[in-house]
Amino acid sequence: MSWADSVIWWHVYPLGFVGAERTAVPNLQHRLPQLENWLDYLIGLGANGLLLAPLFASASHGYDTLDHYRIDTRLGDGADFDHLVRECGERGIRVCLDGVFNHLARNHPVVQAALDGGPDSAAGRWIRWVDGYPRYFEGHDRLVELDLTHPPVADYVTGVMTHWLGRGIDGWRLDAAYAQGSQVWAPILARVKAEYPDSWVVAEVIHGDYAEFVSSSGVDSVTQYELWHAIWDSLNDRNFFSLDWTLARHREFCERFRPQTFIGNHDVTRIASKLNDPRHVRLAAALLFLLPGIPSIYAGDEQGFTGVKEENHYGDDAVRPPFPAQPSELLPFGEATHADYTELIGIRRRHPWLVEAVATTSEVTNTFIAIRLEGNGQALTLRLNTGDQPVTGVAPHDWTVS
Repeated sequence: MSWADSVIWWHVYPLGFVGAERTAVPNLQHRLPQLENWLDYLIGLGANGLLLAPLFASASHGYDTLDHYRIDTRLGDGADFDHLVRECGERGIRVCLDGVFNHLARNHPVVQAALDGGPDSAAGRWIRWVDGYPRYFEGHDRLVELDLTHPPVADYVTGVMTHWLGRGIDGWRLDAAYAQGSQVWAPILARVKAEYPDSWVVAEVIHGDYAEFVSSSGVDSVTQYELWHAIWDSLNDRNFFSLDWTLARHREFCERFRPQTFIGNHDVTRIASKLNDPRHVRLAAALLFLLPGIPSIYAGDEQGFTGVKEENHYGDDAVRPPFPAQPSELLPFGEATHADYTELIGIRRRHPWLVEAVATTSEVTNTFIAIRLEGNGQALTLRLNTGDQPVTGVAPHDWTVS
């Protein structure tokens, strides 16, 4: 087992977390130290990994990168970053950064040179083209796609990844890794892994054959969107047959790799807003922490934060809110949810074999499911009940582990 098998990530969107300006600013703001105020909170929750959304200089939301080697001035500078990594290291907290390598901001110097030179120029070969026009990521004309198959681009991405691994981080999340396919990542990651063999890399993949993506790209994990969808969908529809089907798929994935599991992230509606019945938030959390895989908590979900993602220019704001300067300033409404999270993480910590457990189901009805988890000669059974009557010793809208 690798170090990643024992990590529970706390996933933070830094620009939102510290209440940064919407767009880039010239003056340096030392806001990264605010994250240090939350490291003991992270440990107290039972997590031991800090998964950070983009930190690098960008035009606005972090995913329109301007410089992969420079911390965004709205957050701080290299010294602030190094101090944060040291503080994490002293607490045994692993650090994973968000690598936005599929595309750049339109006003990035590389993109500007490519646009000036055209598709047949040396500069132009750094980006992707469609019929003589630059290829935009999912139609966003301010996000221009790099050509990851072009050797100088592959060299550049490799250099960025190894640079920050050398600065003390432990892993990378590859944003939009699905966009250019799995095979473009293989030569890049082979070089990264040759220099940093213990690094952990998770790819953002939404649809498709997860296991094939892992094997052909060289990543260690992918984002388990299928399970995320099945969790909230089965709870909302009171249809555990849907979850049962997805768990069979999840079991197959787990035979090949450790999926990154989640019930919330910076791109989706908060789980407390996604679920129709607020009593089911704790059921979703039980599935997150007891099913096999490497779980991540989107910061605030453990406090019952709400927020709906909308399809407009500022549609992510509600799920990327500012946090108080320190945990003592949190409002008390999230205490019950926090207690549920710490209880469930405690079970996970007492049974570390759950990361590679084999999950099988029984007693499946629309509103009840029993999931048996076996591994390392041990077993647990998680029972969930979304019905209005007790079933097999489980109260309505509750879970038990035995």
